[in-house]
Amino acid sequence: MVNVTYDASGDVIWFDPDAQAEVVYNNGDLAWIIAATALVWIMIPGVGYFYSGLLRRKNALSMIFLGVAVLAVVSFQWFFWGYSLAFSETADKYIGDLTHFGLKGVLAQPSVGSSRIPAIMFCVYQLMFAAITPMLAVGAFAEHARIGPILVFVFIWSTLVYDPIACWTWNPAGWSFILGGLDFAGGTPVHISSGTAALAISIYLGKRRGYGTERLAYKPHNTSYVVLGTVFLWFGWFGFNGGSALSANLRAVQACIVTNLAASVGGLTWMLWDWRLERKWSAVGFCSGAIAGLVAITPGSGYVGSPAALAYGVLAGTICNFATQLKFVFRYDDSLDIFASHAIGGVVGNICTAFFAQASVAGFDGITVIPGGWIDHHWRQLGIQLADSTAGMSYSFVMTTIILWIMHYIPGLRLRCDEETEILGVDDAELGEFAYDYVGLDAELGSHLPHSSAGPGGMGAEPPALGATGGGREPMHHLSQSHTEVHHMHSVEKKDEDVSEKGSSH
Repeated sequence: MVNVTYDASGDVIWFDPDAQAEVVYNNGDLAWIIAATALVWIMIPGVGYFYSGLLRRKNALSMIFLGVAVLAVVSFQWFFWGYSLAFSETADKYIGDLTHFGLKGVLAQPSVGSSRIPAIMFCVYQLMFAAITPMLAVGAFAEHARIGPILVFVFIWSTLVYDPIACWTWNPAGWSFILGGLDFAGGTPVHISSGTAALAISIYLGKRRGYGTERLAYKPHNTSYVVLGTVFLWFGWFGFNGGSALSANLRAVQACIVTNLAASVGGLTWMLWDWRLERKWSAVGFCSGAIAGLVAITPGSGYVGSPAALAYGVLAGTICNFATQLKFVFRYDDSLDIFASHAIGGVVGNICTAFFAQASVAGFDGITVIPGGWIDHHWRQLGIQLADSTAGMSYSFVMTTIILWIMHYIPGLRLRCDEETEILGVDDAELGEFAYDYVGLDAELGSHLPHSSAGPGGMGAEPPALGATGGGREPMHHLSQSHTEVHHMHSVEKKDEDVSEKGSSH
């Protein structure tokens, strides 16, 4: 039985039998972290909707589905051994042990993250970070990978990549933590690791069918989903960054302020960069910039003042925007620009934290003491942040690549789907369900063409359809137009022949 009582104010008192002392947990702290846990939870399906909206409609459901399936897989992995590998008190500098295998002994004792909340509260809160990280990465599998092997990959990747990086960043025994790395809410464990993993996945899978042609020159099929996903993410990020204070205090409030400000400025910055090219106010551009701003502010949200958030937003909105062109320079098919937004955005955030971190802001919780960054004349912090970023990026890329190629040679676990699945769509081939039912098929097979009893452009239709022969969202318009012109010429010739025959009969 847990030895818990309450004081006169209603706060929880737990008696530590080892230290023979009482530990007090403030109900306000507990309530805030419970709420923050739920806020971060909603971000995970939010990623699915964001990604889904950017894809072609024949693959829309697969990403929404993965938003909940990945959460389920990581929830089991975290219970099984993930939490212990990341946050056991007996961890070494790189990874924990199995002290808390199956969450053994994880209950009322003060957590390794903060003595103000119990271990079980810290465990479920950190689970949400562990779940959203691989969800960010699996967007690189979009449109050309198999669902079953993806879920196996998520379990393995969480164990071998996320847990060690989380351990060395946030566990007091971790090398980056000891070195003095400043990563408040996951610049390296969440964003750099997932973004770099997405790059490794893109290189391993190769290019989608039709890459480099107009087959893949499509616009997002559902911009409403992109905006909805951004809303879920932005909303949840208050718990992501604000909750990382692990207490209801001024530092948590400050983290929320800079989070919102960086997202706002990042969105406006990206949108303006896009406007210069097309003279259009792009909703997708704004949402992309808001996400970039949120990614960048993540490591610094508990360390920087409000004016610095403007710099985070402008730099992330600019650098991540231009980083989307890297896929054309190096010719890899990162369909959702995950590397540009998350890996590059995470590095921008880590470096900015080296410049703008302030000891006074970190001390808003009345507990944390840091030397600060360059603004406090702590010049060494830049080197520490660069070391942490480089280590996270290198480790994630190498380990992800190894995992992918080992799975490649295990029967049944090869991740790349076949060409037929690409043409038909992952939704139909892998799930047997659709985001939009028959509407999705119409768009793929030629809904703009005349219909017959066999469907759009089917047998008996005039003219017969070319359809989406290249696996894209729409048929090749120039071929469709030429086909229509040929059919028209054929009809004119047929009419002329009929007129001639009638004339000769008279």
